[in-house]
Amino acid sequence: MGGREEATTRRDRWGYSVRTDSGDCIDAIDAYYEQVLAYGRGRAVILRAVNYDSSCALANALAAHFVATKNPEEASRLLHAANASLDNATPYERAVVAAISCLLGDNKDEEMALDRHVELLKEFPKDLLSLKRVQILCFYLGRPAVSLSIVQQVLVHNEDRSYIYGMLSFPLLELGRMTEAEGAARKGLFIDSRDIWSQHNVSWMLALPHGIPVHLSCDSPLNKVLEIYDQNIWKELQRSDAEPVEVYINALGLLLRIHLRGHTHDIAERLKFQATAVKDKSIWHVEWLLDILALWALACTNERNEAEELLDSIKSRFSTLSSQKQQSMRAAIQLAQAIYEYGRGNLVKVFDLLGPDFDAANFKMIGASDEQLDVFNEVWYINLLNMGQVPKGKGVFYRRYARSAFAGEKAKTLEAAYFR
Repeated sequence: MGGREEATTRRDRWGYSVRTDSGDCIDAIDAYYEQVLAYGRGRAVILRAVNYDSSCALANALAAHFVATKNPEEASRLLHAANASLDNATPYERAVVAAISCLLGDNKDEEMALDRHVELLKEFPKDLLSLKRVQILCFYLGRPAVSLSIVQQVLVHNEDRSYIYGMLSFPLLELGRMTEAEGAARKGLFIDSRDIWSQHNVSWMLALPHGIPVHLSCDSPLNKVLEIYDQNIWKELQRSDAEPVEVYINALGLLLRIHLRGHTHDIAERLKFQATAVKDKSIWHVEWLLDILALWALACTNERNEAEELLDSIKSRFSTLSSQKQQSMRAAIQLAQAIYEYGRGNLVKVFDLLGPDFDAANFKMIGASDEQLDVFNEVWYINLLNMGQVPKGKGVFYRRYARSAFAGEKAKTLEAAYFR
């Protein structure tokens, strides 16, 4: 490495070279890594990295990815700046920019993004931020086996880092390999008891997803459930650094579960507030899961025009996808239509759309966890019961929960809710 290159290259947290004269820029990039991996609220620190060095390719690319869902135009500008700096960038930076470029804008190509992240991690296996990015991509593509393979590929290079074990645990969970998942998560906690992702995975296996006991939404007193909705979910919007899309997904998921227990009147006002919130078109199509839950909220509150507009917009979005992507997402469109019809109370149409053998576990392509997907199984069970098909509903319920990760306490409480 020549003298000039040494003077303008600094190493990031992973030990990889980044072209910048600014120590503050590198510090901000490293802080961003920490915030993303720890699910912190200070992820906007990456924008300071760009302010410290507007010519840093890595800072611009990471900032583009950070703002992409909230400000696509700014993301495009930042990505253009990253690409404009590639001639003077390090090989590591070029690999990161190439991988992120496939995730943003009109040239978005998830399959190519997956391939580029795999190649990036072969050459730069200590880059846990890129590993996190590709894990999220695999999650939205519904490919837990691929996610697991990628983590295993880089594990040997990161055995002393707690984060890697939370990342290892997650696809194991998705694949139903509970004992291995728990072992990985506990190893992460042994290294760092504060590791959020490992904590999350251990909690999930203890039937405490997202910090809220599963049985709380099944058989606890309704006032306790609504208190958690008000204080732990909806109140989050009062924070300046809140992520509205995440809040709406959590809120609607819980409201739908309460609705399925027959407490529609008790949540009427909350559901109206939520329906008003999801009329905001700026949050449409950010997450497939939110779009589908929003269809239910709008239809259930008789906001028929907005519900139909959202459904039409989802179908229009689908028509712009590549033929390969359409093939993988076709079932998601059927689910969206079915949940819309469920909100309207059209039980026969729901059954026609979902079919007699519906299993939400096959819908990972909408970017939802097993627990988030499971509410759609509940919709299907309730729909069967409301149509008078009690024997079929009970039979499928018992078969599924006997073999699922939810066997035990949750199965008992759901059984009480459905078949009492």
